Amino acid sequence: MYLLTAASGDPLRDLRESREPNRDELIRIRSEQLNLDVPAPLRYFLWLSGAARCLIPFANACDLGVNVRNQQVTELLPIALGSTIQLLTGATLLAIVFGIIIGIVSALRQNTGFDLTVTFLVFLMFSLPSFFIAVLLKEFIAIGFNDFLADPNIPPAVLIGIGLVSGIIWQSIIGGDRRRRITVFAVSALATSGVFALMDAINWFRFPGIGPVALPLIAIGIAILTTTLFAGLQSRRALVTGLIAAALSIATYFSVQGLFDISTAGTIIIVGSILTAAGIAVGFFAGGYDRGVYMRIGGVTAALSFIVIVIDRFMQSWDDYFTDRSINGRPIATVGASTPTLDGDMWILGIDSFTHFLLPTLALVLISLASYTRYVRAGMLEVLNQDYIRTARAKGLGERTVVMRHAFRNSLIPLATFIPVDIAAVVGGAIITEQVFSISGMGQLFIRALSNVDPNPVMAYFVIVAVVVLIANLIADLSYAVLDPRVKAPQ
Repeated sequence: MYLLTAASGDPLRDLRESREPNRDELIRIRSEQLNLDVPAPLRYFLWLSGAARCLIPFANACDLGVNVRNQQVTELLPIALGSTIQLLTGATLLAIVFGIIIGIVSALRQNTGFDLTVTFLVFLMFSLPSFFIAVLLKEFIAIGFNDFLADPNIPPAVLIGIGLVSGIIWQSIIGGDRRRRITVFAVSALATSGVFALMDAINWFRFPGIGPVALPLIAIGIAILTTTLFAGLQSRRALVTGLIAAALSIATYFSVQGLFDISTAGTIIIVGSILTAAGIAVGFFAGGYDRGVYMRIGGVTAALSFIVIVIDRFMQSWDDYFTDRSINGRPIATVGASTPTLDGDMWILGIDSFTHFLLPTLALVLISLASYTRYVRAGMLEVLNQDYIRTARAKGLGERTVVMRHAFRNSLIPLATFIPVDIAAVVGGAIITEQVFSISGMGQLFIRALSNVDPNPVMAYFVIVAVVVLIANLIADLSYAVLDPRVKAPQ
């Protein structure tokens, strides 16, 4: 890569075309700074000797060279890394979570309308170029939603359409006989249309929020859902554990509102950690023969409920953000990683970061979702055909127990192998995505370096990619021991 970049053009071209009186002096200085008088193969080893010093711990001797403007590459990397890490982390986590959920449901509804529709849609997204997806998101989400927020009014025909789509999706997911499907379709369609009609009536899209009425209901719903997934509602002790964790979350919501007004990110993390630990403690003291399950129920319920609390606090700052002169009533951004002239507290700046990274993150998620979905689906189908799954069903275990306790973890083993490979592909897609959305991250650094025939930043980019892939492989190797207890170190 170093030799290809060095041979792709003339790094002195802009100076040679200059009409400055000191042009020759500028050419000489840049040639000395970049060692252009040394052949490219030997110049690579000069760069490598400086990069090797990055391996010396606590020596602060890392030297990745300078760019064509005599800026230290090690000083440029932290600025570019911040935006790229934020983009890649959000996109990867969302793709994994939604890929697992959709993949499992597709496997359980194999060859149904839902499965075939999901397969078509994810492969459609996978087949489209990333820049084309980015353009579609700009047109229909950024421009369209911003226009909608100028006059947030949902026509009755759109409400009916949203309800019908929701009904079709939910009846496909839940399945069952015809009567059950019709019931699920009707209930979900009416409920969805009713919720959106209520949101439209109270102008929720302009003044969003969860509030002290809906948040306790959401916390209780999280407790019931978590209990259903981990233990089943027939276990009263598990349900009580989840409800106690939800009650702790509700009490936290009312007690930290004043603290949130003066808090920092560190404070939020501390409060969330304490609440999660309290939920785990509730599960521990609930006791029983399956204490680990109760601890997971309490911890997950508390953690998810606290995330909802934080989201509600962000929503409380939405009106201040929306009416800021710098935003001009167009909150969904299409360029950059932040609004340069915006000033505000942590919540305002957090919303600004979210609105800027929403579309590029969604673009990367849509590209990666197909791979994760298909790997999870294939892994789940393979596991469901194993002898121990048939034995578990023959013993009379419920479908939830079979899927969550026996099949789920084993179906994720192929996904753990695939994630490090996909991360490298996501990093490559981030180059194009950052270019389309004008985000000053590693992709922009890479593109500028290629355009300027500047090998040092290009090599720094590949160093970072290599480190990210190595860390992802390490995490994947460690996850094998979690997913499969048979994977242990030799004694």
